[in-house]
Amino acid sequence: MDLLDAMAQAAQGMKAQGVRMRVISENLANAKTTGTEEGEDPYQRKIVTFKNILDKTSGRKQVEVDKILPDQSNFIMKYDPNHPAADKNGYVKMPNVNTLLEMMDMREAQRSYEANLGVIDIAKGMLMRTLDMLSR
Repeated sequence: MDLLDAMAQAAQGMKAQGVRMRVISENLANAKTTGTEEGEDPYQRKIVTFKNILDKTSGRKQVEVDKILPDQSNFIMKYDPNHPAADKNGYVKMPNVNTLLEMMDMREAQRSYEANLGVIDIAKGMLMRTLDMLSR
């Protein structure tokens, strides 16, 4: 693998992790978003899935976002009879977003993004040193 391929693969990884961070941010922003009418569902958490694809130009596998899917876990039921979306028993469906889990996922995505950025920095440095050696 040459250095430009390494940089391209790292950039693809950064792009995928960027999408993941955007989805996590959306989940966190909507962690308290409920329905506005009785029986209406609240915000449903989203999850990102990845897949490996074959880059035909380099012959190498790269990571790519496969799908952004709704999380099928149950909504949280909260007793609040005065809420406009409360059912007959006074319970409101709350989003299935666990902020602690989202923060851990965000940290993992951030670390993966930074690792890919580090690969680009190292490859760039190696290319610059090679050019310096060739220009002497």
